[in-house]
Amino acid sequence: MLSSFALAGYAGVRLLEGNTLGVVLWFVGAAVVHDLVLVPLYSVADRALRAVTAWPRKARGRGTEASSGQPERPEQVNYVRVPAVISLLLFLVWFPLILERGGRYASYTALDPGVFMGRWLLVTAALFALSAVCLLARAVRGRRRADREDGV
Repeated sequence: MLSSFALAGYAGVRLLEGNTLGVVLWFVGAAVVHDLVLVPLYSVADRALRAVTAWPRKARGRGTEASSGQPERPEQVNYVRVPAVISLLLFLVWFPLILERGGRYASYTALDPGVFMGRWLLVTAALFALSAVCLLARAVRGRRRADREDGV
């Protein structure tokens, strides 16, 4: 851990050599935008997603923590969260090329600038499809386990 702190300190010193004010403003701006804009946005999205995934459970009579004493299981939400986070991280890293604003970066890829949006959408669709298959497999396995416990 000490070596990682030393490396981070060295990188910080090297980074601040050139445009110290610009780098400090960028970090402060990133923290402010994250805390004041992004945290409320993804908190609202997470609550909406939890409400949507909890609705069928309430309709089937299982209830939530308040009514049944059992903790609400957030596992279903993760089948949406994980592909969404991976997709957003890919977009964050590659957004200049995805939005065809790559400029000098496009020449380094040796690819047509128009292919990145389609490929990102395909990767996103594949992530959500794989997540749906995993959720379906888990549901089938859970149904079989419940049938065995009921003696069917």
